Amino acid sequence: MARVLVTGCAGFIGSHLTDTLLGRGDTVVGVDNFDPFYSPRLKRAFLEGALGKGNFMLVEGDILDEPLMRRTFSDFRPEVVAHLAARAGVRDSIENPELYTRVNVEATALLLRLSVEFEVKKFVFASTSAVYGARDSIPFREDDPCETPASPYGATKRGAEVLCYTFHHLYKLPIVVLRFFTVYGPRQRPDMAVHKFTRQILRGQPVTMYGDGSSGRDYTYIDDIIEGVLAAIDRDLGGFVVINLGTDRATRLRDLISVIEETLGMRAKIQQLPDQPGDVPITCASIERARRLLGYEPKVPLEEGVRRFVEWYFENKELLDRET
Repeated sequence: MARVLVTGCAGFIGSHLTDTLLGRGDTVVGVDNFDPFYSPRLKRAFLEGALGKGNFMLVEGDILDEPLMRRTFSDFRPEVVAHLAARAGVRDSIENPELYTRVNVEATALLLRLSVEFEVKKFVFASTSAVYGARDSIPFREDDPCETPASPYGATKRGAEVLCYTFHHLYKLPIVVLRFFTVYGPRQRPDMAVHKFTRQILRGQPVTMYGDGSSGRDYTYIDDIIEGVLAAIDRDLGGFVVINLGTDRATRLRDLISVIEETLGMRAKIQQLPDQPGDVPITCASIERARRLLGYEPKVPLEEGVRRFVEWYFENKELLDRET
């Protein structure tokens, strides 16, 4: 059993990781500022299970708050830091690049510095497929150059990756960088495709499809992602490693909409809009390194993952209707 500090513990991936760590007996301190990028009440609902556990403590505050973070490290003495907190979203990053730089780069630098000072045994950093930028050659491999991200979001996450390497180089801090590919499932952010399209279809609203529907994404179910994160926490992977977590297959946008239609038993009203700045034509992960180092093998196909999401949506429809 380990002492794990989870930043972004009330978010989509962070709340799932927190629940899983607590369920297996680890002690977790979660940090979250309940940013209003989407409903803080949703995030608090995601944490309800964790708040009832004796091995969980919530620190409500900003990861840019150095005195707060220093106290958290000093009091809790984490063995592992799972840094999931970030300012996410490609389109919003174009409007607010300075904010994304502060949250995604400066806060990561602070957490790395405190991890060195308080002798953390491992730092796990949640990165993104957005660091690869716009490219047509697939699958994306961890050794591919990542010099041309297509959005400030991707650029700031890439900058944080480079900082991670530098802190490993200078201080021998063991670091695992995990590049997530389009994670979906229960608790997904309301602005993300599976959640947004489900809501729009159920409400009889037009489904906003950017481009002609031919763009492709490597949709990865949350349970598969969490298995990869747990393996990164548990396994001795050496000093510094970058690992993709995806499914090694891309699904076209129009095909995703068809899967959601079939699951709901309803037809979508498509509103085709121009391609958005910062979007990329395709993402698709090579997961050979994840298989080799983590024993990672995604198990949930898209059709099953969408079915599970829709089931969760209906179970929480009253809350979701109120907060989205």
